[in-house]
Amino acid sequence: MEPRLNYWATAPDLTKAFVALNDTIEGSGLEKSLMHLVKLRASQINGCAFCIDMHTREARADGETEQRLYLVSAWHDSFLFSDRERAALAWTEALTKLGDHAPDDALFAATQTQFPEDEIVKLTAVITMINTWNRLSVAFRTVHAAPRSEAA
Repeated sequence: MEPRLNYWATAPDLTKAFVALNDTIEGSGLEKSLMHLVKLRASQINGCAFCIDMHTREARADGETEQRLYLVSAWHDSFLFSDRERAALAWTEALTKLGDHAPDDALFAATQTQFPEDEIVKLTAVITMINTWNRLSVAFRTVHAAPRSEAA
């Protein structure tokens, strides 16, 4: 697959603004492990190979297990995720799919059982940001990293 264009180089001021927003969201106080799961799940839904690769690597580096990473796409059927993680993943799917899958009041109420209002806003910001990165990377065909043996 060939990239369409390098959006980092083409629109550096805009990209810097996205990075600044991303950094603020990353520092909002949500646990890193939760953010990794959310980013991975949204990236899976959006078919963003670059972000799937990056976020699985980052999650592993921060101590996430291979088994949980493999099962993120099937979290509904796995006992390995906490109630809080399950609520975050359900909220992620609803906000990533939108349209016919917009979050209803029942899902919002379920999310409120695991997250106080300020954390729902933070979680929503994480989901919004990863969807922005996914859309940029998919639109412009950002290529994921090569395996280490090929990169050497």
